[in-house]
Amino acid sequence: MKETTVLVGLISKNQNEEQVSEYLDELAFLAETAGAETLKRFTQRLEHPDSKTFIGSGKLEQIRVFMVENNVKLAIFDDELSGSQIRNIEKILDCRVLDRNNLILDIFANRARTAQAKAQVELAQYQYLLPRLTRMWTHLEKQRGGIGMRGPGESEIETDRRVIKDKLSKLKIKLKEFEKQSQTQRKQRGEMVRVALVGYTNVGKSTLMTLLSKSEVFAENKLFATLDTTVRKIVYDRIPFLLSDTVGFIRKLPHDLIESFKSTLDEVREADILLHVVDISHPQFEDQINVVNQTLVDIKAGDKKVILVLNKIDAYKWVEKEEDDLTPSTRENISLEELKRSWMSRIDLNCIFISAAKKTNIEELREKILKEVKKVHYARYPNAIQ
Repeated sequence: MKETTVLVGLISKNQNEEQVSEYLDELAFLAETAGAETLKRFTQRLEHPDSKTFIGSGKLEQIRVFMVENNVKLAIFDDELSGSQIRNIEKILDCRVLDRNNLILDIFANRARTAQAKAQVELAQYQYLLPRLTRMWTHLEKQRGGIGMRGPGESEIETDRRVIKDKLSKLKIKLKEFEKQSQTQRKQRGEMVRVALVGYTNVGKSTLMTLLSKSEVFAENKLFATLDTTVRKIVYDRIPFLLSDTVGFIRKLPHDLIESFKSTLDEVREADILLHVVDISHPQFEDQINVVNQTLVDIKAGDKKVILVLNKIDAYKWVEKEEDDLTPSTRENISLEELKRSWMSRIDLNCIFISAAKKTNIEELREKILKEVKKVHYARYPNAIQ
């Protein structure tokens, strides 16, 4: 049986009601990916988060009553909570409390396949845990595993700061070894042109990877389906290049986690061309583009050659306005054709509209990729036969 949860978001001067509603949609999807069903969402309006309970004790009491009546044992907050806030909220709600970061870490722990990915997640989990150790997991006797409890075991969580610091240094040494192996592998690939798929999580990167490389890659409709970088050698028109699928980005991605996935992100940093995949059926796809672009700048990969791949045209929905409707047009009144015209007219963009699921425009995308790969290939090997 699925675990049930409530979600909590804060409407403040930094994020308005519409944004919070959208963030909670994403949080619900994250919760579902972790295996929890959302029963109710709560929002609170405050200028600033309450330093003790994040949303104030009055709202917490309202949440507590709902949780008792519906036998809910998990509350997930959309923002990062401090150790003391978690402790205070747990005391009032008498349940497990997670914040967005902890939930993402939990999903990563569940998704990690290789020894390297597992070590990277474990490192991020301990880094998350260290400043929150004062909490001492007072509800330990009530916790029998469940969401937010994967990864470091319960007995380890009770241990003191020194042991965790020791764990962190050992994990860092272990990851340095993995890093050396990854670097060796990348060197062995020689000067072959490298193309990396990047994009927000769950936009269809792995489905596209399968189509472009004709090999099966783990892909499903869940967030963070890909944690370990998958690299394939591809040959188009006698020109070989490497295509790598990378971990999806997400808004408010914990900084520790970005740092932990250094080897995955090196695939992006060392790529010659980026295929930035976008789900245009998502109402906030432009915000997602901005999140990805900002993350690329943060990881020092903002200056790459980019092909913008606007995916899921088959799922795009819009509402036609009545002729006598004089209200201003909104995003949902824009047809796919209008959207295409506005994006295609931008001279600074190299973009293409496709549907990976329906295999629409995939040949055109291959030609676009080949054209860019050829430029890099012949610049690198000027004596190659063209």
